[in-house]
Amino acid sequence: MTITASSPSSSQQSRRLWPVFAGLVILWLASLPLACLPGPVPLSPASVFRALAGLAGFAPAPDDPALTSVVVSIRLARVCLAALCGGALAMAGAALQGVLRNPLADPFTLGISAGAACGASMAIALGGPLVALFGSLPGLAGFSHAGLVAPAALVGALAALGGALWLGRGDGAFSRESVILAGIAVAAFLGALVALVKALNEESVTSIVFWIMGSFQGRGWSSMPLLLATALPGLLITALGWRTLDVLSLGDEQAAQAGLDVGRARLWLLAGASCMTAGCVALAGVIGFVGLVVPHVLRLLLGWGHGPLLAAAFFGGGVLLVWADVLARCVLSGGQELPVGVVTALLGGPFFALLVRRR
Repeated sequence: MTITASSPSSSQQSRRLWPVFAGLVILWLASLPLACLPGPVPLSPASVFRALAGLAGFAPAPDDPALTSVVVSIRLARVCLAALCGGALAMAGAALQGVLRNPLADPFTLGISAGAACGASMAIALGGPLVALFGSLPGLAGFSHAGLVAPAALVGALAALGGALWLGRGDGAFSRESVILAGIAVAAFLGALVALVKALNEESVTSIVFWIMGSFQGRGWSSMPLLLATALPGLLITALGWRTLDVLSLGDEQAAQAGLDVGRARLWLLAGASCMTAGCVALAGVIGFVGLVVPHVLRLLLGWGHGPLLAAAFFGGGVLLVWADVLARCVLSGGQELPVGVVTALLGGPFFALLVRRR
């Protein structure tokens, strides 16, 4: 199953490009304040915009400090995290589909999600002894169990990536078939480890399962440095490699004839997409189908050029995940939330089945 480089004519693509891109940017910008309105306690548009205007310095801060705290510290932080994670996952999906030339590839093809789940599961199950160990070290007196999960997930995700790339390396180069198979093998092994952890530590099963389903609950501005430190380098690598993705879409032989070092280019792009994914899953858990759905929808509108596609995927993925998170926190009563990964799976599952059927 291979992606070809066929595309609509350049004039058709140019006519579609700017209206689609401008619409996505407007939707993205509008979603940031509008997504702060819904919640267990809905807020009026006037109160939300007054709090945001006070934050930006365009108006006096509201008299009610609780309102400012809810809007700025809780809801706006969560919306911004969802927008950045959605954009990173969609860009990673577009890059992986271009690198592997497989329309069913997404950010979890290389076993990254399984690695993050394994690292987080270990931290949840063994958190007590690890906190006691590291908390006794100088400078880590405030080390907590909750603060251990995200770094452990990040380490697990990057270790899974390293394992998949090491297994997929043959004769000094990376072939797309071997990398995909290596990712499947790594994911299967790490998935078995997660099942073993749950079987041996039944007290942690609920926490592990909820984390694996993905959620932004309890995430705030303090989580932003972790996301930016991991996802931003990957985003820059992927964005700067859009021409390389265009060349790779022609096939390995044509890319090599054009003077491209195919193995090295594939390694850099895989690492960039995987870093974005690792940062997102370390922050919010496993959120699937964003990297599959968004690039395919945008290709129908923009064609196969990776420059416009990557830029549009960032904004389109952000819009999708922001409103999926809004649905996750509003669909249940009493302040309960659905994991956002469940919402994206319900949206993306039928799309995936349709894509497989059409292919």
